[in-house]
Amino acid sequence: MVIPLAEQLRPSSLDEYIGQEHLVGKDAILYKAIESANVPSMILWGPPGVGKTTLAYIISQQLKRSFFTLSAVSSGVKEVREVIAKAKESGESPFLFIDEIHRFSKSQQDALLGAVEKGIVTFIGATTENPSFEVISPLLSRCQIYILKSLEEEHLLKLLDLGKKSLEKNSGIKIRIEETEALMRLSGGDARKLFNALELIVNTESKKTKEIIITNESTVKIIQQNLAMYDKGGEMHYDVISAFIKSMRGSDPNAAVYWLARMVESGEDPLFIARRMVILASEDIGNANPNALLLANACLQAVNVIGYPECDLILSQTAIYLACSVKSNASYKAIRSAQKAFREMGDQPVPLPIRNAPTKLMKNIGYGKDYKYAHDYENNFVDLEFLPEKLSGKKFYDPQDNARENELRARLKALWKKKYGY
Repeated sequence: MVIPLAEQLRPSSLDEYIGQEHLVGKDAILYKAIESANVPSMILWGPPGVGKTTLAYIISQQLKRSFFTLSAVSSGVKEVREVIAKAKESGESPFLFIDEIHRFSKSQQDALLGAVEKGIVTFIGATTENPSFEVISPLLSRCQIYILKSLEEEHLLKLLDLGKKSLEKNSGIKIRIEETEALMRLSGGDARKLFNALELIVNTESKKTKEIIITNESTVKIIQQNLAMYDKGGEMHYDVISAFIKSMRGSDPNAAVYWLARMVESGEDPLFIARRMVILASEDIGNANPNALLLANACLQAVNVIGYPECDLILSQTAIYLACSVKSNASYKAIRSAQKAFREMGDQPVPLPIRNAPTKLMKNIGYGKDYKYAHDYENNFVDLEFLPEKLSGKKFYDPQDNARENELRARLKALWKKKYGY
């Protein structure tokens, strides 16, 4: 059996591990936990190919404890209970690693709770999906969440050099990498994809020559000719969802429904698709068409109840509606601008008139003084300062040029006159 390059080069210690310095660099949070041998149950959340499985294995090796591994795709409650029984017999709180924990049902996750809470096992889950959506609250509360990042170019170049040297050693062929941009782009921060691409290029070219020169052009040509072999995960999960989102943002219902069909046919989780549409409805449409968020949320709820195969119709209707809708990212820009202001200026004091005054002391020192109840005034509006003094007049929400937001702009201008520049 031929062992893939990515598996051959899987590191076995933290010294060999590349990337995730914010977690396992010297003095980082997870590094300290490993050093102190006080590792909590955890969930490793991050994109594919960034080292989640490898990190779990290294932790067990560093602490010299048994390591049980299950895949949520092929394992169930029975397998979980069998591992817990073995752990009880060992008496050492071995590590139980479950890949793709987001694919475990509620009952399957429930089966873990007692063993995790009592310390019978130290649980490590890996997921590419937001654990807040996919992992039940009782299990989340018993775990630390560690976020792994896509690998940077410097990490990928180190891995590329390791892969090149390994292939040269094993094949006896000279490899010269003249250009790396295409390899970087194709990998998308995924070490596994990078190794797959390099291995595929070398295997293809080694049939013709004993010295392989890798350029951007040769990389793209070979990968395009052998796409199914290169993309071993199938259907390019993240690339396709990206194309789907960008097609809706770009108001192309035809492209949107095509990418949707690709995901449906490949068995993509319909809730994953629906959640992305809820986000898009707010981020890219917002108040230009408030009904978009209502429809997207209704889609999410309906898909959760109905599931495949019928839910493909609901997904299609919603995707087409969102793609055809007028667009605005004003709400997205508003919250990002407000967050930036907070980070730069810190905790600015709340103006006294709009502070809560539940006690007599607070009233005596001015909390709530001169507050005017908007509904007591014409048009349910009163000209009062609601922002901290240093941010007075700062405009975070800037309506864009579409029918609905032009109405909002006109209303805000009439109410606030020149204060915010509407």
